[in-house]
Amino acid sequence: MTKITFEEGIEKLENVVTRLENGDLPLDESFKAFEEGTKLAKTLKKMLDDGDKRIRELTDDGIKPFGEDEDAEA
Repeated sequence: MTKITFEEGIEKLENVVTRLENGDLPLDESFKAFEEGTKLAKTLKKMLDDGDKRIRELTDDGIKPFGEDEDAEA
């Protein structure tokens, strides 16, 4: 699979899902579309996992919830 952006991958996955949901594809094409969608989903999940790992590395101790104040007393 060629290198795609996350946004391109989401758009392609949405198109695959729409084609499958329409039910107009012959069985063989449905299997091919399902396989394409599965590969796209795995690629997108890896992108998200890599982004999560990067954020955790940048923040040292992981992601803090929004609004959490480091200087606030407990």
